[in-house]
Amino acid sequence: MFFSLLQKNLTRDLVGILLAVSLLFLFPTVFTSSPLAFADSPCPEGMVSIPGGTFTIGSDTYYPSERSAVDVTVDSFCIDRHEVTNADYQAFVQATGYLTVAERPLAKDQFPGLTEAQRQPGSLVFQPPAPGIQQVAYLSWWDWVVGANWQHPYGPDSTIEGFDKYPVVHIAYEDAVAYADWVGKTLPTEAQWEYAARGGLDTDTSIPGEQYAPHKANTWQGFFPFFNTKADGYLGPAPVESFSPNGYGLYDMLGNVWELTADWYRVGHRGKDRSLNPLGPDQGSSFDPEKPDQGALHVIKGGSFLCARNYCSRYRPEARESQAPDTGTNHVGFRLVAMPWHDEGSG
Repeated sequence: MFFSLLQKNLTRDLVGILLAVSLLFLFPTVFTSSPLAFADSPCPEGMVSIPGGTFTIGSDTYYPSERSAVDVTVDSFCIDRHEVTNADYQAFVQATGYLTVAERPLAKDQFPGLTEAQRQPGSLVFQPPAPGIQQVAYLSWWDWVVGANWQHPYGPDSTIEGFDKYPVVHIAYEDAVAYADWVGKTLPTEAQWEYAARGGLDTDTSIPGEQYAPHKANTWQGFFPFFNTKADGYLGPAPVESFSPNGYGLYDMLGNVWELTADWYRVGHRGKDRSLNPLGPDQGSSFDPEKPDQGALHVIKGGSFLCARNYCSRYRPEARESQAPDTGTNHVGFRLVAMPWHDEGSG
């Protein structure tokens, strides 16, 4: 009896295997395009798998730069669980000897009117007004600081020693691309970033009281730029994973530091309606009417520790800003994406 049942089971299993193989050859797309195919392709370490889908990009409620809200679709992808950290970027620099834009002198042909001293390497650093000052000019809180870069975020006397888990800043667009190439990943498109930032929700996430709560994200509490109550525990960037993740398990998609995307900037989402994996305009069409002298700019997302109720107010997945590709600051960083079957590369 035992051997008879065993023989029947083996025969049945063999028939099942042959049937499955036959179906695979007859209907290959059924097996390769299903959600299970994505689940069986793990993301590189430190990344989260985001299942593709359709969502509404942009908003008709807030700033003109976010209009009009349209439906778009993105394929499945992997995205970094948190921003690229100082430790991550240090490993890249140690392996390659890469020198960031902020560590190079300004090009003489680009800035012929500047002296040698004025063309020294540096970057933009936020400097709050002196105590007692009641009014300041718009954007006067940004200072060009010689010697400021990713290793010295506030100037030559500052250091990242002991700040391994903080997001790397003072990164220009080409610096982010160089790191991405090294690890075999790419910068996210705006659509990928916004879809991931929603955490699986396609509802209006613009709830000011919730977005600005100190326990929700690293934000500016108080009246910008004059005083910060530091209710969330931080005056500047916070270590990654200091606040709760969103529905996809992603940290700091809102607040902490702005994040670079691959898209060139233009007001609104013209031409994206019902598109698959939409991209921004080409470089020649990039323009921000609020920064007419800066030429082509990239989209940054998520807000930073400098956004407040009275200024910026962009702690929403739909919110967006523009950033010059050749300029770094101490409140802009990045994270990367990859396709689920893509190798992490040499990093």
